[in-house]
Amino acid sequence: MNNKKQDRKEMKVIDTISELEQIEKGCVLTIGNFDGVHLGHQEILAAARQIADQRGAELVAMTFEPHPVAILFPERAPGVLTPLELKMHLLAQCGVDSMIVLKDNPELLDLTPEDFVSRFLVEKIRPSAVVEGTDFNFGVGRTGNVDTLMKLGPLEGFATSIIQPKKIILSTGQSIRVSSTMIRYMLESGHVADASAALGRPYQLIEEIISGRGIGKKLGFPTLNMRKPKQVLPAEGVYAGFVTIGDAIDDLLTSKKSIPAAYSIGQARTYGEEFPLLIEAHLLQKNLGDITAQYMAMDFIQRIRSQHKFKTPDDLSKQIAKDCEQAEEILSKCRHDG
Repeated sequence: MNNKKQDRKEMKVIDTISELEQIEKGCVLTIGNFDGVHLGHQEILAAARQIADQRGAELVAMTFEPHPVAILFPERAPGVLTPLELKMHLLAQCGVDSMIVLKDNPELLDLTPEDFVSRFLVEKIRPSAVVEGTDFNFGVGRTGNVDTLMKLGPLEGFATSIIQPKKIILSTGQSIRVSSTMIRYMLESGHVADASAALGRPYQLIEEIISGRGIGKKLGFPTLNMRKPKQVLPAEGVYAGFVTIGDAIDDLLTSKKSIPAAYSIGQARTYGEEFPLLIEAHLLQKNLGDITAQYMAMDFIQRIRSQHKFKTPDDLSKQIAKDCEQAEEILSKCRHDG
C-alpha cells in the first residue's frame, strides 16, 4: 500500500462538466462537501481508497464549491472549516486521484435523485462503485439518501458501500459522532483541542498577514496579524498554537517548519471599545529576523483563557508574559508527545 501511495500521480482537479470525460470509466466515487476533511470523512476516503485499489480503479472525490446550502439558502450557509486550497491538499493526502469541484451549479441541485444518478453520475462519471457515509443526501430538496442510492445502484450498474459514522471521546468523557457541524460548534465555543481530536489534526486558519496597530510591540510582545479569514473563527480568547509562514498559500500547505506561538483573537478592549476584531500571533521562537512573508497559517492546539479588559497596559503586559509561559509549556509538551 505504501509503495502504491509513493507511485501515485499528483491529484487531478476537474472543475467543469466538460472535463469529466477525463475520468476513467469504472472509477470509485465518493461525493460530499468534505468540509474539515475530518475523521469521519477520512474513514469514508480510506474505505473508498481500499475498494479502488482492489478494483485497480482511480478514486474520485466530488465536492461542491460553495456548499449547496450557500447556493439554495445563502442566509443559512454554514461557516467554512477548510478553504478550497486546504481541502484539495487534504484530499490528495487521503489518496484521492481526481477531485471534481462543482462550482455554483444550481441545475444539478434541481435534479431528482433518480435523474442525478442516471443523467449525471452514470452518463458523465461512469463509476463502478460509490462510497458514502450514512448521512449522505442528494437530489432536489436533498430527497435522496443512502437507501435511494442502494436501490439505484444495481439498476444503474454500480456497487454501493455505506460507511458508519465515526465516534470520538471528548475531553469531557462524552462520546460523540464526528461531523462538520459539531466541529464548527466546538470552535465557536473555544474547544479547539476537542476540534483537533475530531479533525485528526489541529484546526488551521489561513490568510494574508496584515499590518497591526503596533500595540503588542509597545508592550514588548510584537505580533503577526492576520486578515480576517473566510473560515470559522475560534471563540475570542488566548490560545497556544503553531504558526507557518510563506509567500503563497501552497508554501503553507507543504512547509515542514512551524513556529510556536501565543494567539489572541478579540478586540483590544484595554484600549477602548472601538477596536475591530484582531487575530494576532506572538511568535515564541527568538532570532527569527525580519519576517517578510505574505501569508500565515495558524494551527490551534489549546485554549489558555478568555479575553479580559485590563485596567492598565502594564497589567495586560504582565498577563501576556504569563500567557506566553503557559503556551510554551503546552507546545513543548505537544512537540515532545509528537
